[in-house]
Amino acid sequence: MTQVSSKPHLKTDGKFFRIGIERVWLRTVTYGPFPPDRNMEHPAEFARIRSAHFNSIRLFSLPDATLLDAAAQHHLLVFAGLNWQQYQDFISEPKFLSSATIRLTEWLKQYGSHPALAGIYIANEIPTDLVRWMGPGNVKSALEGLIAAGRSIAPHLLFAYANYPSTEYLELDQADFTAFNIYLEEPGMFESYLKRLHNIAGDRPLVVSEFGLDSLRNTPETQAATFAWALRIAHAEETAGFTAYAWSDLWFNAGIEITDWNFGITDRNGNPKPAFLACRDFKDSTPSKTRHTFSVIVCTRNGAARISSGLHAIAALTGGPFETIVVNDGSTDETAEIIAREFPKVRLINLSPSGLSAARNTGAQQATGEILAYTDDDCLPDHEWLVRLDRAFANPAIAAAGGPNLPPHARSAEEAIVNAAPGAPSHVLIDDTRAEHLPGCNFAVRRDVFYEIGGFNPAFRTAGDDVDFCWRLLDAKHELAFVPGAFVWHHRRATIFGFFKQQIGYGLAERLLIQHHPHRFSNRGEALWYGCVYSGGPIRLNEDSIIYHGPMGQAGYQSISNHMLPLRGIHPHYRTPAAELILNLISRLHPVIRRWFRNRSVKLPDFPVRSTPRSEPTACSVSSPPGKHRDLVLKQLLDQGWTPAGASDAWDLEKDQTRILIATEKLDHQHLNHLIRIWGPAKPALNAIRHVFNQA
Repeated sequence: MTQVSSKPHLKTDGKFFRIGIERVWLRTVTYGPFPPDRNMEHPAEFARIRSAHFNSIRLFSLPDATLLDAAAQHHLLVFAGLNWQQYQDFISEPKFLSSATIRLTEWLKQYGSHPALAGIYIANEIPTDLVRWMGPGNVKSALEGLIAAGRSIAPHLLFAYANYPSTEYLELDQADFTAFNIYLEEPGMFESYLKRLHNIAGDRPLVVSEFGLDSLRNTPETQAATFAWALRIAHAEETAGFTAYAWSDLWFNAGIEITDWNFGITDRNGNPKPAFLACRDFKDSTPSKTRHTFSVIVCTRNGAARISSGLHAIAALTGGPFETIVVNDGSTDETAEIIAREFPKVRLINLSPSGLSAARNTGAQQATGEILAYTDDDCLPDHEWLVRLDRAFANPAIAAAGGPNLPPHARSAEEAIVNAAPGAPSHVLIDDTRAEHLPGCNFAVRRDVFYEIGGFNPAFRTAGDDVDFCWRLLDAKHELAFVPGAFVWHHRRATIFGFFKQQIGYGLAERLLIQHHPHRFSNRGEALWYGCVYSGGPIRLNEDSIIYHGPMGQAGYQSISNHMLPLRGIHPHYRTPAAELILNLISRLHPVIRRWFRNRSVKLPDFPVRSTPRSEPTACSVSSPPGKHRDLVLKQLLDQGWTPAGASDAWDLEKDQTRILIATEKLDHQHLNHLIRIWGPAKPALNAIRHVFNQA
């Protein structure tokens, strides 16, 4: 019988997770699948897992009540895995996907409310050659459908796809967090890749869903040392969780026990390896105190309806003493009275209407902290905001730092549409850590640098002040750092009318920016950013994406290039065809409005043009034993004079106006099925391919 949960579920909390009001860093270990003749005693194993200080397990199948009950008894969260025919062409064979959907929904009806269950991985590392064969867009749509089906039964659970670097582009709209299986054996490379993944993840939490090292090809001591630095780096780089692969050397896959690798932190007899101790002894590394003194500065005008919630959030900031300064820029409502009555420790400065930049300068003049931390009156800083910003300033080369600003959960369909619309305050990154622009709602700068460049320009009264300030910092050869975990909740406009009014203000501010920074704009009046504008959504496929697969689709890290980085999606609760239509309309209108108020010109929005259909390729398949891998076939064809395609092409090899694409299905441990697609004259290519497969 299904157990109904009576305790709070694991939820996303900006870039992290929480249960109730407590933030949780997931310390996860993969568990199973085990050989069927090894009857694992779950209660005993889970007691040992808890003794190693793990708080969760990741499975590669959907568990039964016995396992879930044992996990609940030992206070372990469970991430179940949907095991289905994901290693075969499930687009051409829709029955595979239909069967997976039915299995998932039926299982969730029975176990979805179990108190131990935290989330579902709907698939794991679909091979890149198969993704290319089926079409990345088709695969993405299929996985999105699985999440939608699961969420319709269990909306309280978290859903994700366990991705890997070879399909970096295969991030899902509807996933609750970004999960990557990463096997990098050098600390610097691991750290750098996590920084990159934060920007791929966008607003949502980043989880290392697998990390491990084979102690058979390496030593157990090397495995332990690797886990020690990986845990430290994963926590320091502000991931939301880390998954050790695996609990045991016992591993059952594709119908056989795998005996030629030892990834477990316990051996085949259940004895702990040195890696067990490395995981057990890891201590969280988030500093509890700031090393710099901070002045938190909020500028407001007529903010009576929102100032209290923001100041309560600021009062809850951790990290040590700081001062809070509110500059009341000529409010005509009860803003000043509310602050004086409810927040006696806040330093309130009342001005006649002077504009946003002048108000920010006034706050800086009254500040005593080494770091000036700015946020807006419609923002709620995360309680660790200052602690995480402080870490950036440990580098003396960093003059300013900031993090993402995330929209809180929408309270209406209209607000959900605005949250997903373009034109919100966004950071612009030159690379994974260096910023070209940081929005003023989440912006901290060294006090001496602030005065060095002359503070904010009073000409900018409502918007554009942060862009001007960041550009002047860069012109003075200062560095700006992006800190993914230092986020603030930033309320967007509550109505579409308010959204368009805001875009008009941004257009007028851009007109002023052109006057002060003409070299940073094109002749058409568009800002010439060196970096990428991050709009909150995960970096994923859209209609104009270019995927860099590498020659013959063999690149280990396959990146994506978009004309425009993806936006946030509409919250699932409010996602309807009508909402999508309205979002599409305002997304096309907003640049027209900004352009008009920026430089009094109009450029009608672009609408998609139907592409010319291509000739249909010839398709066939060839079976082989496991030893005849796709890479071996490609190598032998290269020896016969075929040449590799380009990094972004949708085929592998070409010769004499013929192009071929090869993908491999894993049927079981004894059989592979090679899928072959041929453009152009098919007979010579088929003969060459059959010759390769028929070779001994």
